[in-house]
Amino acid sequence: MKRLFETDREFAKRLDAEDPLFKIRDHFYITEGELYMDGNSLGLCSKDAERGLLEAFDVWKHEGIKIWGTQNGRFFNYSRRIAEKLAPLLNADSDEIAIMGSITSNIHQALATFYKPTTTKYKIVVDALNFPTDIYATKSIIELLGYRVDETLITIQSEDGRTLDVETIIGTFKEDVALVLLPAVLYRSAQLLDLKKITDAAHEKGIIIGWDLAHSIGAVPHDFKAAKPDFAVWCSYKYLNGGPGAVAGLYINRKHFGISAGLKGWFGNQDDTQFLLSHDFEQDHDANGLLLGTPHILSMAPLDAMLDLFNVIGMDAIREKSLNITAYLMSLVDSKLTALGYTIGNPRADHQRGGHVCLEHPEGYRISLALRDLNIIPDYREPNVIRLAPVALYVSYEEVYHLVEILEKIIIEKIYESYSLKRVTVL
Repeated sequence: MKRLFETDREFAKRLDAEDPLFKIRDHFYITEGELYMDGNSLGLCSKDAERGLLEAFDVWKHEGIKIWGTQNGRFFNYSRRIAEKLAPLLNADSDEIAIMGSITSNIHQALATFYKPTTTKYKIVVDALNFPTDIYATKSIIELLGYRVDETLITIQSEDGRTLDVETIIGTFKEDVALVLLPAVLYRSAQLLDLKKITDAAHEKGIIIGWDLAHSIGAVPHDFKAAKPDFAVWCSYKYLNGGPGAVAGLYINRKHFGISAGLKGWFGNQDDTQFLLSHDFEQDHDANGLLLGTPHILSMAPLDAMLDLFNVIGMDAIREKSLNITAYLMSLVDSKLTALGYTIGNPRADHQRGGHVCLEHPEGYRISLALRDLNIIPDYREPNVIRLAPVALYVSYEEVYHLVEILEKIIIEKIYESYSLKRVTVL
């Protein structure tokens, strides 16, 4: 889509005045004088999330153990309640979704459940650009089942170190491949992969395919009724703004209902026999059969409330602004920053990018440090990537304009030179 942007601050102000989501900022706790561009790592705290948490805390405070029976079993069946609100973001049925654990534990559960190697079909396909936890979990399940990683794991390489070629991905789908695990959006470069095309290609070869939605859910609408993946996992603390370490999610296509859970836990048991406390597991019939332990109520409550806001706004409106404001940022980079050594490392086409911009510079690390001291919060990924997420719900166009001014200032005034190249733990 062709967009025409002007390069002065007044144009940014006009964009904000015309933005139907601008007032949604009022739902969030925005620190005065600070520009938050790291919502692709941890979303800002919202007043909605705070209200949800305090309401759950109040029930616990007054009801104690009786919390499980209050409000028609709301908290006992919290996974189902939240799944109903989250389902529209995936265009999936709510009973295909389990709200549980962390993204890492859910990858382990999905792999333990779906990876069924045989003597002729046992390999797993991953990619070289995925987040490490996905690879750790994959290698773990390979080793637990007694296979050798070097003989079992196929790793798709990237020609440019930023993106993956769809045809190259599909080219790895051989008859000996049992399972594929890929990211919907690449965490460094924001590349959005074609879920339907890749999923269809995997299914043509009888391959189970799962997707990591960590950097897409809440920023990109998904259509699982069309794409039909076998499973998917995601975290809820990025674009969903569920809070630090918020409860994660697991999707399984309903065609797999009844599959034996690889990892079994008492909340995966059918409700009507759960408290008989039998040592014989009676698995729930849908995605909730993959649940493990007691629901994390105080982690789930902020997400529960936050999803109400998502469903009022709708993912189409969120995606529209996200695409426009990231395009605006890239336009300003092109006009104001390329002469200073900055480049865009993410795909430009709307259908090929997620919700953040991958800004590259040889001094990316020290620029990131300088940004923080100038009250702008980005994040940094090796080797030279400044990730910038102008999240649709709480970042304004004028803030993006200000960001570019600061990026320009850091280079022109050589502010970055006062910072060490020594790496810190979290950035």
